[in-house]
Amino acid sequence: MSRGRSRTATATTAPVVFQAASLLLAYPDGDWPRRPRTVRETIAGLPGPEFPLLRSFCDLAEREAPLDLAARYVATFDRSRRRCLYLTYYTDGDTRRRGAALARIKAAYRAHGWLPPDDELPDFLPLMLEFAARVPEAGTALLTDHRAAVEVLRYALEAHHSPYAALLQAVSRCLPGQAPASREEALRLARTGPPAEAVGLDVLGAFPIQPGRPGPDDEGVRR
Repeated sequence: MSRGRSRTATATTAPVVFQAASLLLAYPDGDWPRRPRTVRETIAGLPGPEFPLLRSFCDLAEREAPLDLAARYVATFDRSRRRCLYLTYYTDGDTRRRGAALARIKAAYRAHGWLPPDDELPDFLPLMLEFAARVPEAGTALLTDHRAAVEVLRYALEAHHSPYAALLQAVSRCLPGQAPASREEALRLARTGPPAEAVGLDVLGAFPIQPGRPGPDDEGVRR
């Protein structure tokens, strides 16, 4: 089954999916009950294989008590490095090289007049999805650059039998080209994937990264 998107779906389906996934992948705080309801109302009647995936997550989330969902969120994303929502972690770990990757993402945001909150790292997947929803061409290109990390996270959520896997599956279907055929292929691409230059970027010290921490197959994660 192909997980790539068709060219005809680019301008319509993908931004809606990206915005919906951004809302649903953020921490379920005080405004949570409104988010799945907004997503459900927005995608009602829209065609495409991505939207049943979003609806299936909304169905589960609306049946779960907010405190229980918050606990599930923390257990899923904050307590395992295998399911980290910070995409450059999969490619660069907690190294100085990651600072350059974060700076490049932030530069892409600024180049299109988009300023994310200062209290969140720019590679936080919900932020990248929101950017892709607001600036589809540049945002989709940015997600595609980090496709391997998206797929590593998707495979990890599927292995964990997490309902959040449906959201990553929907996102994956909206990215161009074929998804990696296995978790091993996704990990290989994440670890070896295209080198990027940091020329002209003032990256040292821009983002506080702790060097020497283990890679994405280890438990426990910090931003």
